[in-house]
Amino acid sequence: MGYDQQKLRERVKAFADETIAPLAASLDQAGGFPAGLWQKLGDAGLLGMTVATDLGGQELGFLAHVIAMEEISRASASVGLSYAAHSNLCAHNLYRHGKPAQRRRYLPGLCSGKRVGALAMSEAGAGSDIIGSMDCHAERQGDDWIANGSKKWITNVPGADVLIVYMRTSAPGAAPALTAFVIEDGLPGFSQSGPMDKLGMRGSHTGELSFENCRIPEEQVLGRPHQGVAVLMSGLDSERLLLSAGPIGIMQAALDIALPYCHARSQFQRPIGTFELIQSKLADHYTRLQAARSWTYRVARQFDHGQASSRDAASCYLLAAENAVKVTLETIQILAGTGYLADAPAGRLLRDAKLYDIGGGTNEIRRLIIGRELFNHGQ
Repeated sequence: MGYDQQKLRERVKAFADETIAPLAASLDQAGGFPAGLWQKLGDAGLLGMTVATDLGGQELGFLAHVIAMEEISRASASVGLSYAAHSNLCAHNLYRHGKPAQRRRYLPGLCSGKRVGALAMSEAGAGSDIIGSMDCHAERQGDDWIANGSKKWITNVPGADVLIVYMRTSAPGAAPALTAFVIEDGLPGFSQSGPMDKLGMRGSHTGELSFENCRIPEEQVLGRPHQGVAVLMSGLDSERLLLSAGPIGIMQAALDIALPYCHARSQFQRPIGTFELIQSKLADHYTRLQAARSWTYRVARQFDHGQASSRDAASCYLLAAENAVKVTLETIQILAGTGYLADAPAGRLLRDAKLYDIGGGTNEIRRLIIGRELFNHGQ
């Protein structure tokens, strides 16, 4: 995992400034992710940050992945969201839990950008209580599984080629459990629909999956049958850590907008940045950004040293998500009428930031995780 952190940031920022940032406004207006961008992300070596080099990855670790996610989200939060779903939720989970044959079959294509990845947990009636309320199910039939049901609010759908899908399963005489499956697009009985029309993150596809008597071969089980809860929970920890970098990138993008405006905009014959009220907002903005960034980097280092923590990952995400909404609101306040225009980038940042209050588990669930672990295990 040896690399120069600053050089990595500079490399990703240069790529994002040239390739992603010019698309941010048009992606928000038109909706949809540009398909050609996946190949460019792969060519830039950004799709397998935590995957071994012999499988097409870079094997740099979580901190490197967080830095890449931050700079991509700084250029376009919606591209960042799709990037995280592909590179962490799908590729990293496949690398961590996949059998050798599954790794060889899927990871080189995912790391190169030739195949698009996704992960599916949520359903219309199963969100915060995903384990207890999941209805999408698969039943063993001979050497295969027969799947029925649907998934909703799935990032990179439609258009995903490889998906990790959690379903309710049960063994004879045993209580219902969950199993994770690797699903390929084109499997008979499996379909994707959408994309949904969203308030924000409009450059990231979000859609639905449907299974109708879909036959899934046994070799597509990720991990072990009926042991999907363990796969799911460990995946949520790394997901929350990586997604913390999304709102950090949004806060940095907001500062990129606010500071030049404070120099350029004058009132009472003075740049508005000379007024203490504006300086106070900038100070709060900077402090929230750096607090979230520092805590997330520290926890990413813990993960890189094998010290993963559900509590700390949830805490990173909670801090970053809530502060991104506050910061983008205050950025609009600084820009005043200019910031309130429909095509103003500050409004897009606010709409994108709000997703992080909800996605990957709501802030309320993050507080529940942190509080429960503190109560049960102390500091």
